[in-house]
Amino acid sequence: MKVKRIVTNVAAESVSSVQKFYSDLFGLDVVMDHGWIVTLASGETAAVQISVASEGGSGTPVPDLSIEVDDVDAAYALSKKFGHEIAYELTDEPWGVRRFYVRDPAGKLLNVLSHPD
Repeated sequence: MKVKRIVTNVAAESVSSVQKFYSDLFGLDVVMDHGWIVTLASGETAAVQISVASEGGSGTPVPDLSIEVDDVDAAYALSKKFGHEIAYELTDEPWGVRRFYVRDPAGKLLNVLSHPD
């Protein structure tokens, strides 16, 4: 048996506000909408991964989701522009990523990161 895909489900009282957050901040497109559930996608392909952690690194809590982007500085600037709650400021970590934490409207803690080129 092979795992083909892993989907993250975010429980939300307002599906539309959480959908708007992810669409506006990450440019994700709606690929399915049944009203009670909306699926967003980017068209990118990535390896199937699950991380298991006792902390988030640098003394931070374990985030609910990690989202790798090509330009973390742009994502951070958009987060600030939209007034999203920044839970951990933009930081160059000693293990080689640049990242910040932001909360989505459902309260999920996101680790938004880039690896250096």
